Amino acid sequence: MISKTLSRKTIAAFLSVAVLSVYSMIALASPEVKVPSGDLSVSGQVTVNGQKVISGGTLFSDSVIVTSDNSSATVNISKLGRVQLAPNSTLMLSFTDKALTGQLDSGIANVSTLAGISVNLTTKDGSVVVDGSQASSFTVNAKRGTTVVSTLAGLVELRTGGAVKQIAAGESGTAGTPNPQADEDKGLSSGALAVLLIAAGGAVVAAILATREDDINFGGNVIVISPSR
Repeated sequence: MISKTLSRKTIAAFLSVAVLSVYSMIALASPEVKVPSGDLSVSGQVTVNGQKVISGGTLFSDSVIVTSDNSSATVNISKLGRVQLAPNSTLMLSFTDKALTGQLDSGIANVSTLAGISVNLTTKDGSVVVDGSQASSFTVNAKRGTTVVSTLAGLVELRTGGAVKQIAAGESGTAGTPNPQADEDKGLSSGALAVLLIAAGGAVVAAILATREDDINFGGNVIVISPSR
């Protein structure tokens, strides 16, 4: 009787070890899932999810970026492109390996993307959409009660209500109702900021079009900034 009991325990132990071994092999064979992230560069007072940040940090999807007076922020996302924020801007930015999405509550954002990357950036006046069929660079100005979209490269759609306006390179489109009571911007005017951002975005697109690889590498030390939930 004792011999049979020991035999059963031995068999059960061997089976347990075998099962654990199989699970371990499956876990080791599973490919590592890499979470997309962006390299952050800032000037002046900038916060991410309410925390003050400095250049060299890592920005993850679903983060809220806020720039104050005389401040700016740039997010370089490998294999996707670049997002730049002018002073007094608030942007919730999300991204996957093939798409950028976000909500620009206020301020000016310049977006430059590689071919194959779609974009959907919303404001209180509508949505700015890029289908990803080609590299693109555009500026969105959500101030004074309106949303103004200016395209430098590629083709951008401004969707508001049931209307869709296609904005080609060198063109601009507006949605919303101007608010004459809005405060004037401090420092540079929104027009001047837009010009600066477009110029910066153009440099990115030029680099994108000039390279034969689908990757942009940006260096810098890493400071992890976890998104707020």
